[in-house]
Amino acid sequence: MLDLGLIAWLTLFTALVVFWWHSDAVKNEALKLVDSYCKRLGLQLLDQSMVIKSVWPATDQSGTYRLKRKYRFEFTSTGEQRYRGSIVMIGRNQHSIKLDPHVLPTTEQNLE
Repeated sequence: MLDLGLIAWLTLFTALVVFWWHSDAVKNEALKLVDSYCKRLGLQLLDQSMVIKSVWPATDQSGTYRLKRKYRFEFTSTGEQRYRGSIVMIGRNQHSIKLDPHVLPTTEQNLE
């Protein structure tokens, strides 16, 4: 028979799994957005990876509370130097993408 303590632990475990699954989906969406953004600017996303830097509550445009996540990534413009960038997601929606100052690629440089 299930006691109250076991039900509480199962509920906590389930909530953590759902949070992890949702966070992974948001991270994958952010990675797609950053990859597309870099390609439009003639940049190359390095390592195809992103690192979460912070998570905090925020409100979206409709006033609904969501989690605001900030991810860091690295990119290159010339293939020689690494630069950093960040993307902020509110829920599953992009809030902003920022890139560190970098050398602009010339037409002769092809990163793809």
